[in-house]
Parts: sequence; structure tokens; C-alpha cells
Amino acid sequence: MQRARQRLRPDPSSPSRRRAGDRAYRGTPSTIVEREDLEAFRRGDPTATRALYQTYGRLVYAVAHRVLGSHELAEEATQQTFVRAWQAADRIDIDRDPAAWLATISKRAAIDIYRREARRPKRALSDVSPDDPALVTLPPDLGTLDAVWHVRRAIDELPRDEADIVRLQHLDGLTQHEIADRLGVALGTVKSRSHRAHQRLAAVLGHLREGPA
Repeated sequence: MQRARQRLRPDPSSPSRRRAGDRAYRGTPSTIVEREDLEAFRRGDPTATRALYQTYGRLVYAVAHRVLGSHELAEEATQQTFVRAWQAADRIDIDRDPAAWLATISKRAAIDIYRREARRPKRALSDVSPDDPALVTLPPDLGTLDAVWHVRRAIDELPRDEADIVRLQHLDGLTQHEIADRLGVALGTVKSRSHRAHQRLAAVLGHLREGPA
């Protein structure tokens, strides 16, 4: 019977999958970013980050798709790759083409997603509503990636106890009761930390709610 999500390929961390994945690194873009753009990226300049995505987005997607064999999951891995690259920007070698560095991050992100998906229960396609979001996907765009970077950065800047709750709630999908059990704290503590965290995030990310003028 067909499944709602595409069947994942064999374990990408196996030696044969690693060799196949490594070959994807050899396909570099026809153009590369300038050294000053890489310096700006290392400083955290959003414009340079967008330039990096425009130049290497296809390569990153190709590496992720080779591992996952799924358009939707490869898009997710692409977003995660550029978020992780941005978070590790201070470690980029500005004297080298970043293609291999980004491809390595992409493969690791894809393997993490592969392992996450392998643990999820699967549903028959007949059980999925025709308007289920999983059946309708859009390619990642610069606006979406820019919003993701802003949100992740804002979460990183929260106090650690508040950031942990936000990640568990929104990234891991846990309820407040489950978070309380996971962290070993009272439910009221989870609620108060979540409230403070969302107040801070609303203040920092309010511009993302503004529509076009």
C-alpha cells in the first residue's frame, strides 16, 4: 500500500551511502561568491547569507536529495543547512570555495532528518486528507529562509531555560505537560517560562508579522 511520505532510502550513514554522497560534493556551481562576501558572511551579514544561498542552494539541495530521495525532506534539509552554516559562520575558511563545507553540513542535516523520519509511524495514503500540508509543498524561498534565521537567532539569545522550552514546544512538538515531565519541573514553571519567552520573541520578531506596504 502506498505511504503518505516517500519511502526513505537505505541508511545514509552506511559506507556505501557515504561514498555515493561524497560524489555529490564534486558538482560545484558555475560561479562562486567573492571573498569579501565570505568575510561578510563570517560577520553575520544577512545580505551575504542570501548571496551564499543563491549561489549554493542548488548544490545543498542536491546533496540532501541524494540522501533522502524526497523533495519535501530535501527542502527541509536545505533550510537547516543554511541555518547551521550561519550559526557556524565564524568557522568558515574564506580562502576556499565553501561548496564542500556546505555539502558536508547538508549531508549531516539530511542524515539527522533521515533518522528522525525512520522513527516516525507511517500512514497509508488513503488515510491522508487531500489538503494535508504534507501533500502540498513549496520550494524554499529567500523570505522563508530569512525568517527562519531571525527566529533561530532570537531563540538562541533567550535565557537558556526559556530557550529550552521554546525548542521543545515548537521544534520537538511537545505539550507543556510533556515538557514538564522531560525537564522535571512543575507545569506552572513551564507555563511561566513559555510566557516570558514568547513575550521576548514577540518584541524581537514583530517585524516578521508585518505585511507588505
